[in-house]
Amino acid sequence: MQASAKNLIKLICGAAAIVLSAVALNYVVDPLQLFRPARAFTAMYSPDTRMQDAGLIRSQDFDTVFMGTSLAIHYRQSDIDRAWGVRSLKLSMTGSTSKEQSFVLAVALELHPKRVIWQMDDWIFREADDVDAISYFPADLYRRNARGIASYLFSGAMARESLWIMARSIPPLQPVVAALTSDAVFKFPTADVDDINALPRDFDVAGSYNAKKALSAFKRITDPVRSFYLADGYDYAAMVKAFERDAIGLIEKHPDVMFEIYFPPYSILQFVAMREAVPATLKAVYDFTAYAFPRLIKYPNVRLHDFRAEKAITHNLDNYGDVIHHSPVIDLKILSELAARKYVVDPDAPLASLQQLKAQVEAYQLER
Repeated sequence: MQASAKNLIKLICGAAAIVLSAVALNYVVDPLQLFRPARAFTAMYSPDTRMQDAGLIRSQDFDTVFMGTSLAIHYRQSDIDRAWGVRSLKLSMTGSTSKEQSFVLAVALELHPKRVIWQMDDWIFREADDVDAISYFPADLYRRNARGIASYLFSGAMARESLWIMARSIPPLQPVVAALTSDAVFKFPTADVDDINALPRDFDVAGSYNAKKALSAFKRITDPVRSFYLADGYDYAAMVKAFERDAIGLIEKHPDVMFEIYFPPYSILQFVAMREAVPATLKAVYDFTAYAFPRLIKYPNVRLHDFRAEKAITHNLDNYGDVIHHSPVIDLKILSELAARKYVVDPDAPLASLQQLKAQVEAYQLER
């Protein structure tokens, strides 16, 4: 009996030693750079932006925040910096809602950047769960409270990443470890912050963005079996409520920050698809714009840009990989035209761009 007790104590002590070793490893290596910027070990980054953004906010030097959805995910910080003459931090999150974006922006704004460039559209204001109810959103990592820090330090998966980063930081092992690093196996496969979710320099743009793909997507989403997805989340009352809470609320709390808000150039096919399949949803889009634009431009710390009626982009279907996602060539064009203030909404005519969009959607005829 006494021997069994001793063995149990040894087992507990051994388990505790393993756990504490993992905690120490995660703290020292700090894969997310949540406690300090990487110095002793190679900085590595994850394409999981909901997790990675919590570390980027704490480790990067920035005066401008870039926020958006998948329409803003492939931008490079170096391109933003060059177009705007700033030090930017990209915090875009694929499929994110206004609740998620506003929460992340609020944390980033605690570090007092001068500017937020915010890719906004009506769909982000759909009804959504609070960030604490989203299983894949680590809200407590952003808060850096006891629960968030504990979940980070006591994570066995994170300890594995720490070991791999540590191995990559040893000069003789670096080439081999780098060659073996894959996002299929590891959470932190990216060695340059500029490459987070950016497309490779040699990416086949023409093969991935072309009229054939855009028209195929149009056909798919207007199929009666699938067209109801076009209406998903477009509840006008819920959108207005989310807009006031997540956009207007944040803008009002930070009068010293300049918000450069832009509505991106969906292809004309997105609106035509709504026209053909779910006209009530198209009306909700128009009604939301009619509400949101006058609200936004009343604030002196907001500059509103609307690209949705930029016909040179939206009617050239070779710019798109589906009905909304534009190519990296258009990314650069948007950055340039944002900086040049080419499509700024006129405070004296806040709905002029909406009227242009309506006319284009009504007139557009798709060749069958």
